[in-house]
Amino acid sequence: MFVARVTGTVVSTQKVETMVGHKLLVVEPYRLEAKHRKSLATTGRTFVAVDTLGAGVDDFVLLTQGSSARMTEGTSKLPIDAVVIGIVDQVHVDNGCVYHRENET
Repeated sequence: MFVARVTGTVVSTQKVETMVGHKLLVVEPYRLEAKHRKSLATTGRTFVAVDTLGAGVDDFVLLTQGSSARMTEGTSKLPIDAVVIGIVDQVHVDNGCVYHRENET
């Protein structure tokens, strides 16, 4: 699992039948900023994930990838490689808060 920020959405009017009705998000993985370890920093990558919770642009989300993405009740028969499994409220590292949803504008 890892933390990512939702940066956009994907609209696809033509797709395999099992994917109809599933919201697709563009997500950007984040990591702990290495030098001071007091904030999250982008990894510079992006990819598409299926949203099962109603996340929106600029939300930080918890993702799982690979075969684990197909282990939820709603994704077990989908041809996917990444799924949102949580919307992040806070991230704490080294006794400090590096992300708090309420502090984001």
